[in-house]
Amino acid sequence: MTKKIFKSSILASVIILILGMACVLGVLYQYFGEQINSELKKEAEYLSYGVELEGETYLEQVNDQDSRITYIDEEGNVLYDSMADEANMENHRDREEFQEAEETGVGQAERMSDTLSERTLYYAVRLEDNSVLRVSSTQDSVLALTVQLIPSALGILVVLIVLSGIFASRIASYIVEPINSLDLDHAEDNETYEEVAPLLSKIHKQSGQIRTQLEEARRNQEEFQIITENMQEGLLVIDAYTMILSGNSSVWKMFQVWEPKIGESVYSLDRTEDFRKLIEKVLEGEHGSTLLRIDNEFIQLIANPVSRDGKTVGAVLVLMNETEKVERENLRREFSANVSHELKTPLTSISGYAEIIQGGLVKDEDIKKFAGRIYKEAQRLIQLVEDTIKISQLDEGENPYEWENVDVYKVAKDVCSHLKDIAWKKNVHLFIEGQKTICRTVRPILEEILYNLCDNGIKYNKDDGTVSIHIKDEGDNIRLMVKDNGIGIPREDVNRVFERFYRVDKSHSREIGGTGLGLSIVKHGVTFLGGTLDLVSEVDKGTEITVILPKDGKKN
Repeated sequence: MTKKIFKSSILASVIILILGMACVLGVLYQYFGEQINSELKKEAEYLSYGVELEGETYLEQVNDQDSRITYIDEEGNVLYDSMADEANMENHRDREEFQEAEETGVGQAERMSDTLSERTLYYAVRLEDNSVLRVSSTQDSVLALTVQLIPSALGILVVLIVLSGIFASRIASYIVEPINSLDLDHAEDNETYEEVAPLLSKIHKQSGQIRTQLEEARRNQEEFQIITENMQEGLLVIDAYTMILSGNSSVWKMFQVWEPKIGESVYSLDRTEDFRKLIEKVLEGEHGSTLLRIDNEFIQLIANPVSRDGKTVGAVLVLMNETEKVERENLRREFSANVSHELKTPLTSISGYAEIIQGGLVKDEDIKKFAGRIYKEAQRLIQLVEDTIKISQLDEGENPYEWENVDVYKVAKDVCSHLKDIAWKKNVHLFIEGQKTICRTVRPILEEILYNLCDNGIKYNKDDGTVSIHIKDEGDNIRLMVKDNGIGIPREDVNRVFERFYRVDKSHSREIGGTGLGLSIVKHGVTFLGGTLDLVSEVDKGTEITVILPKDGKKN
């Protein structure tokens, strides 16, 4: 803006100076012309006196090189001329100044001289004998004088232009300084030119609107970021060239990426064929979904195109961890298959024995033995159904019992008392280490947990083995540890022993007995009571299972 004002100011100054100088020269030119006319008049009057007294002889004595003197008789014949041969000169009766002098006594004219071929000023005076004395001067003398002034005028013009430039620069800076120092954040508080006030008012209003919009945009962005960052689902936004524009923390965790890959291709996250085909499909403008397998997790990917003016400009990808759902579905199918198998086996045995008895193929003395087998299989069937019901109840969070203060040590003693005969048959020794410890819990579920842990320790033990229960009060928690020195659990099976119907050694499962639901009941029972469960085992050295329960009961 300063440069523009400076250029405008200097241009205006130069134009004004040039026009002013031209006007001055024009005025001088006019002034000098009038001066010449005045001098011609004085000179003509002066010469006329001389000629009246002495006649033509007087003119011959006059030495005037600046003016031309012509003496003309009343007929128009040139009697004398100071610059030309009068004999060769034409009659001057038709001259304007001559005719005007005859009529009024004096005459003036300005024209190109036929003799001198120059623009000439004429002044004529009529004498008493009606002759005319004319004095003339060329206008070139005025022009020459004016031309002589031009170099000086140009010098003055240059100096004035330089001074104009200096003043224009300072004036421009002075004019712009209040504008440059405006506080646009507080536009209405500025004191400056009245002409700028409407603009500042508009700026103030627009600044307010912009601040409001920016604040709203910032708030929306923060809300969006808070929402997306707290989503369990992964969120990705990509452009039409597969470049990642945005993503939340969940998506990086799903793809096991420790740093956001904003600006990189989405294929850097997953290069599987299913992923690539879905990306290609969505960028063609079609919705789609697929189930990805990333390490040991199942990720449901849903892709939606983003269109603008009928053209796909990107896509939004939503990723949901469906591992638990898939595993539950697999467990449900496996559970259904296992329950069917476990129910079918005792029912087949019962049906077979009953059919043999019904057909009369059993001797009277063997009927008791067959009835015992039917009873044993029926009890096994009842136990399976009861265990299945227990797990279902724990899954649903159902509790038909009351929470109460229980002596954990006494519960452990009761469990050992119930298992004493089974342990004696297997030649396994039971031990309890601890003292009276009160815990708020559900007694039947706690008994079920200890019973199943000890029962498993006895079943999967070796001859002359041991199963010990350790009880420890840790202030806010109760630590229960059931330890045996039995056959142990292979490392690859440790993470699966709590699944329903899972058996480590399936070939000996029938010999050992049980429903395969014991440890699953333990897991669900501990979860229901608000505790944690940990298992450490080594083949041929034994197993150690630790349960930690809150002393004041589950926090509801």
